[in-house]
Formats: sequence, C-alpha cells, structure tokens
Amino acid sequence: MTDYTNLTLSIDHHTAIVTLNNPPAHTWTMDSLQALKQLIADLNAKNDVYALIIHGDGEKFFSAGADLNNFADGDKGHAISMAIAFGEAFEALSAYRGVSIAVINGYAMGGGLECALACDIRIAEAHAQMALPETGVGLLPCAGGTQNLPWLVGEGWAKRMILCGERVDADTALRIGLVEEVTAKGAGLTAAKALAQKVAKQSPVAVSYSKSLIQAARDTPPAQNLILEREAFVKLFDTKDQREGVQAFLEKRQPNWQNK
Repeated sequence: MTDYTNLTLSIDHHTAIVTLNNPPAHTWTMDSLQALKQLIADLNAKNDVYALIIHGDGEKFFSAGADLNNFADGDKGHAISMAIAFGEAFEALSAYRGVSIAVINGYAMGGGLECALACDIRIAEAHAQMALPETGVGLLPCAGGTQNLPWLVGEGWAKRMILCGERVDADTALRIGLVEEVTAKGAGLTAAKALAQKVAKQSPVAVSYSKSLIQAARDTPPAQNLILEREAFVKLFDTKDQREGVQAFLEKRQPNWQNK
C-alpha cells in the first residue's frame, strides 16, 4: 500500500480506516492534504472497500486544522497554494464513492472540523470540542466550512460558530445536528465500525448513486433531482448488484455484492 504522509491506512474487511497522525495536534500540511487526495483516489479504485473511517491518533485531538506557522509570513502565494490544497483534499473526501465516517475523538478545530464536515456522518466522543475559530486570527474557513456547516446546523448556528468563534461540545453538536451520534470517550471507533458493517450490507453501487443524489440536493433544484433519481433507479438495472440483491432477497440469503 502507498505511504501517505501523516496518514495511516488499514483495511478491515470492507472498511478503510484512516488515522490522522501528525503529533501532537494532527495539523494538516501541504503534503498530508495531497496525500489525502491520493488516498481517496486509491480507495475509489478498490471495489471491495465500501466505507471509510477517519479518526485522530490518541485521545486528545481529531485535528487542530492548519498550522498557523504556515501563514505567519503573510505570503499570499503560499496562502493560495494551501487554500487550493485544502479545497481539493476535502472535496475529494466529500465525493468519495462510499460512505465516510468521521470519529471526532478530541479537538476538531478549523481545518480539522472541516475535514469532519466533508464526511457523510460524524460521531463525536463525549469529550470532543469543535470550532471554526479562523475569524479570530484574521482568517476564514476556506475548506468548505462556510458552505458545509450551515447545511448541517442552519445559518444561525453557523454564524455563531464562524462569526462569533463559538466552540461547541459533543452534546451541543448532537443537539444542533453537527454530529449524528455521541459515544463515551474511546468508544467512537467501535461505533463507526458498527455503522460501517451496516454499510457493507447495502449494495455499494446503490449507495454510491444514492449518496450523489442526496448531496446534489444542496445545489440542484428538486424538480431536476427527481428526474435524476428516476434515471439512476433505472440505471441500476444494468448492474450485477441489482440482480444479485433481488435474487438474494427472494432466496432468503445474504447478497454477495461485487460493486458492479
């Protein structure tokens, strides 16, 4: 398997587990952002991997985002390069063909939270803290934060977190819809694996089609998406998984998915 800078990849059956590993706070660098983009491309090519779990090594940090030392010199050219790298990495993560699950096992700040926002589902451990504090240092979230956060929590809470720099704990995050589940400290990865096992029971082709349609609701009118929904439904009849799924149900057995 390829060596991905500051990212450790392991495969457990149909689930890829990515551990953010850049101590002490798992900050993102140009190299690790490019590595994440490559890692997603590699996983998209693996037909037997249906889910992706991302978590931070240890129990204190998911990720503290970008290292502000990168911006201390005020170099605008470097800022452009980093902004593009963040955008490309997290947009690739958002477009991953399978189901992505972020386990927020500690502090998720700035680009760390934006990484979690790019995932399909977020699980926070009880001690997690989440924030987009960029405006407090004269910057702004440039890796999807201003767009993905209000989609999840609404405009009001997005403004509280971004414009007021408000930090939220796990319980608040669950209440406002920022995360879908809260677990005890240290139990997030187990919960994510259980969810990934549920993903593995679904047709990976049908999941991929459905995910694209769900995310298209953000920027495509419903009238158009309803047409695309019906078209995708019919396209599934060209797949081996559709035939296998129906046949397995009729024969009262577990389907053998091929992701084709």
